[in-house]
Amino acid sequence: MNERITTCGIVLECKKVLVAKRSVGAKTCGLWEFVGGKNRYHESEEETLIREFDEELGVKVEVGEYLDGVDFVNNDTLYHLKAYRVSLLDNSFRLSVHSEIKYVSKEELLTLEMVPSDLMLINKLIEKGLI
Repeated sequence: MNERITTCGIVLECKKVLVAKRSVGAKTCGLWEFVGGKNRYHESEEETLIREFDEELGVKVEVGEYLDGVDFVNNDTLYHLKAYRVSLLDNSFRLSVHSEIKYVSKEELLTLEMVPSDLMLINKLIEKGLI
């Protein structure tokens, strides 16, 4: 089985977390997720998050500490999803693969239809008091 690292950035502002809704046409269209993506083999996890936030939201970020992770299997590949605290360096969003973004409370987060891997991660982050 192949293995890949994928990352997501947890952006917190005023006790709310940033989530994005995938646009129509994407495999996970209509589902909410944390911004991030697959690690390219030559990238560090921090470089992946910087690239993904630029590609998906058009913003610059600073990557902070590692928070937690979960493993999941998709199409015969074992993914190691790793979550990092991320700070936005600007708010001039330019959406490319998402139809909308918003900040939600922990309670609101639990009501959204999230991609399955992020839902697994949310439960761990809540248990640890990280969101």
